[in-house]
Amino acid sequence: MISNKAKYAFRALLAIASAPEGESLTSAEIARRHSIPHKFLEQILLDLKKAGILDSRRGKSGGYVMLRPSDTISFGEVLRLFEGPLAPLPCLSRNSYRRCEDCESEARCDIRREFGRAYDASRQVLDSRTIADALRDGGRDGAATPEIRYDERMTG
Repeated sequence: MISNKAKYAFRALLAIASAPEGESLTSAEIARRHSIPHKFLEQILLDLKKAGILDSRRGKSGGYVMLRPSDTISFGEVLRLFEGPLAPLPCLSRNSYRRCEDCESEARCDIRREFGRAYDASRQVLDSRTIADALRDGGRDGAATPEIRYDERMTG
């Protein structure tokens, strides 16, 4: 599961990216609209600004704006920013690779192979889907939400 910090970062990015071109949103406005604790959101927005994703403006029309186009910001990039490596095993991580201490052979490891398949699939989706894709699709891409899939499995 992703942390609240990552979830709130996505909510904030989607809100800012959906604002009309050149219009900024204040942290207080985002917090109120999306039920995010304001002080916590300010830290998240600062992290996004340090990462070069957002910019802030001062003054009467101040607030946060996208520094980069939303079609260049993947869900994987943002998730790594707040969660760290996405790999379920250290031996699968590209950026934080570490051999498992109890591993006899990575090439023959059934656990590594199976988790590698799942990780490759999720990484492909997270790294190819952007904030712009989410806004464009608006949840109407025909895919069921995970909760619906879970409920269907449990009842059917």
